[in-house]
Amino acid sequence: MIEDIILKLVEHGELNQTALISFSGLNLKKHRCILDELEANGLIQKSESPFGKRMVIVYKPTHKGIEFCRSILEPYERIFPRNKESVVDNVNSIMNNASNNNSNTTTEKPAIKSSLQKGEQKQQKELPLITS
Repeated sequence: MIEDIILKLVEHGELNQTALISFSGLNLKKHRCILDELEANGLIQKSESPFGKRMVIVYKPTHKGIEFCRSILEPYERIFPRNKESVVDNVNSIMNNASNNNSNTTTEKPAIKSSLQKGEQKQQKELPLITS
């Protein structure tokens, strides 16, 4: 949730409270504390802006929030993309690279055996079943 909020604010520059909640898929009553925590930690900034006869709450990323997004969140999103198309593309790319690397090397596979295969006479420890 925190990631969604900061990414959306950095992407759009600023968003009113309703748009931010909607884009991030949050519920304001349940998740207001997250917005307050992000503001307290200096990652976002909250202000009020006039809109007709009423005031609208607007959120903006701070410099610290933008740096956090660029240095941590964006690399994380590249490594662990959310949409399935990106995941499929990443897997296909990895498989293509692996097949290209394998065609340039010998076909011998390393012999790796699990501890059970090496010594089947060893008994496995039974773990207690934990139910909630």
